[in-house]
Amino acid sequence: MENEKREKFIVPIGPQHPALKEPGHFEFTVDGETVTGATVRLGYVHRGIEKATEDRNWTQNLYLLERICGICSHSHAMAYSLGVEKLAGVAVPPRAQAIRQVTAELERIHSHLLWLGVAAHEAGFDTLFMFSWRDRETIMDILEELTGNRVNYSVNVLGGVKIDIDTERADSIRKGMDFLEERTTHYLKVVTSDETFLRRTRGVGFTTTEQAETLGLVGPTARAANVARDVRVDVPYITYADFPITITLDTRGDLEARFVVRIKELFECYRVIRLILDKLPAGELTTRMPRKIKEGETVSRIEAPRGELFYFIKSGGGEKPERVKVRTPSINNFALVTGTAVGHQLADMPMILAGMDPCFSCNDR
Repeated sequence: MENEKREKFIVPIGPQHPALKEPGHFEFTVDGETVTGATVRLGYVHRGIEKATEDRNWTQNLYLLERICGICSHSHAMAYSLGVEKLAGVAVPPRAQAIRQVTAELERIHSHLLWLGVAAHEAGFDTLFMFSWRDRETIMDILEELTGNRVNYSVNVLGGVKIDIDTERADSIRKGMDFLEERTTHYLKVVTSDETFLRRTRGVGFTTTEQAETLGLVGPTARAANVARDVRVDVPYITYADFPITITLDTRGDLEARFVVRIKELFECYRVIRLILDKLPAGELTTRMPRKIKEGETVSRIEAPRGELFYFIKSGGGEKPERVKVRTPSINNFALVTGTAVGHQLADMPMILAGMDPCFSCNDR
């Protein structure tokens, strides 16, 4: 009958699901294999970290906030440090700022290589997954040699950094960059020429520049849709004004473009790391910080591997913050999944989700 209502068929994905490495709950309404509607529910990894900062002093919070995310731990510690240092009116030595930038770009390499493997795995391309994660060990070894840790690096202290880069470590980093640059050239060729892989990425999850602007997308996800948005370029922090990066853009706005943008960003990481190592400023690694931070509030913004990371910090004039609010890039980019899902095949959903490089742990805190 014409007036007979057609039943909706809803396919749930998550919070525990083979296609998800972290818990999130997606509901896709389908007509056959075609998605006709999508919703997302987050918050399964909530740990109350923001509230916990109010019971710890300024220094203790540095190590707590670093554990918001295992992939971008330096980004969280650095964003927090920059905000507290701004409130305290403290100027961090140039050498410490440069070392922060080196570590941030090393972390970006780590994150992008990890993402490349996960996204390839979602496409069934496990050879690329294994190769990229094997090469990721190079960057993990460099970070371990530099900081003593492979995950939570603890490079930052309030007022500077706790590690230095001597000639031997600099040479080790350069050697790693040379090896990874060669491998990255191969990966760029693979993701732009492998016919089977391109069937899963070319034209899939397409977003126009206008849609990306409207959704407020950030990071490589936005830059793949030709949105020139990068905090390192827009509002340079630490030593990005002295060692600037060139923004990487793509006009196509699909999954293939997101692969290309992230891989091309790796080449820019290698270039700027070499430049900093060649011109590393001399001087101290730390400056004195007061135990009590004067009353006030501030924001700090940095470009984490996934996009803009935003911190709001409020001090009441004591040894502990009154409020720390964190807004991670994933909350912006989740709109991409629900916004582009309609009209695609259900089998494309894991790839579209992986394409934005989600971090549920960061988002839920």
